[in-house]
Amino acid sequence: MRLPLIGPAIDAAKKRTGLWLLNRTMRDGIDLRKLRYLPDSVTLPLKRRGLDPLPEMTKIQADEPVKKLAELFGKGVWLVSGYDEAKEVLAGDQSVWSNDLGQFVSQDGRSAEEQIGGLGMTDPPLHTQLRRYLTPEFTMRRLARLQPSIEAIVEQRLDAMEAASLEGGPVDMVQDFAFAVPFDVICDLLGLPVDDRGRFFELGVARFDLSGGGAGAFGAAAHTREFLINAVKEQRADPGDGLIGALLKEHGDELDDVTLGGIADGVFLGGYETSASMLALGAYLIATTPEAGRMLRSDPESVDRVVEELLRHLCVVQLAFLRFAKQDVTVGGVRIKQGDAVGVSLLTANRDPRLGKGLDTFDPTREPVRHLSFGWGMHRCVGAELARMELRTALRMLAQRFPGLSMAADISELDFRKLSAVYGVEMLPVWLGGGYPDEPLEEWALAPESA
Repeated sequence: MRLPLIGPAIDAAKKRTGLWLLNRTMRDGIDLRKLRYLPDSVTLPLKRRGLDPLPEMTKIQADEPVKKLAELFGKGVWLVSGYDEAKEVLAGDQSVWSNDLGQFVSQDGRSAEEQIGGLGMTDPPLHTQLRRYLTPEFTMRRLARLQPSIEAIVEQRLDAMEAASLEGGPVDMVQDFAFAVPFDVICDLLGLPVDDRGRFFELGVARFDLSGGGAGAFGAAAHTREFLINAVKEQRADPGDGLIGALLKEHGDELDDVTLGGIADGVFLGGYETSASMLALGAYLIATTPEAGRMLRSDPESVDRVVEELLRHLCVVQLAFLRFAKQDVTVGGVRIKQGDAVGVSLLTANRDPRLGKGLDTFDPTREPVRHLSFGWGMHRCVGAELARMELRTALRMLAQRFPGLSMAADISELDFRKLSAVYGVEMLPVWLGGGYPDEPLEEWALAPESA
């Protein structure tokens, strides 16, 4: 049976689950596409000082791990920053919590490309339907086939950076490595041509930029969805070798172009923007933490430990997708009213002192700490293992190839994103410091990871 278009499908799912709580506000004309300003109190969780949360966030977590930030449109906006409280919300029952952002965005007169969709912003049963198409494609067994191509892509980018460094100046890790690697990998996964990389870098940044409210973010989303819907249309007659082609071959009669384009959009966006930020900021910490580089070069068992600590400490996805209370609910002893919105600060939750000591620092030797960087519950990132695979491969090969990697600018000179749901840096100038080290590497470090 063919699924309906994303917009009508969300409406149908909303009726089936009894999600009616903010229909009245929609009738009053509230539309996040038109929102061009967010109060400072609401944007506080999106701001950092360098790689760290603002001191105000740390204080909020200590004093009120469940705190009301503001009233918008007559509804409360809450921040959850404690680890236990965050898990409680993220793993909450679907009868209590909704992820349906579409209730705040008028779909009237919108094209298919402008409709709200994506796994993170839909509820069961639609969410369940969409996720079941993707889950088999992201098992460790299926992903293993990508390892050789990931290594080849990383090697190409390392070669290009080394060639660029011969001109005598620093190399920009963001454009030349951190964005290029996951972009090429996700295009390979989906079966898309690696085309117009610069344009998609701009669109990816814009989709998470909330400095202008919701208008710019929704506009950028429409452009990428249009590209991917058209890619599905082109492959329907002749499916390619990637994920889009595989889903067309196996489920082409169930998925129309808009629905499959929306699925591909979620994979595309989640597969490059977040990984790009992790690779850039991860490279910064490797360049400024010699022990991390040494562990990546010399100890195979330490690679996972370094990557997990980077994921926990950096947590580039600062906020989980908003949850909306479908009924009055108590979280951490605090009463949240029906219709209120709840944001979960993943960054702050990952550093909750209740998880251990010294979590405000990056320590690659630390025993792995359970973190929420990929979310929790049914909305946990479906591509988490692919992200780990990319980070392990790219950072290991980077540390091996350039053991003298160092920063060409102080952290105070870096241009970090000011107000973005996905934290990152615009440029990261580095000195590569030469090629392979003079000291012999362990045999494991020289062998392909897929061997």
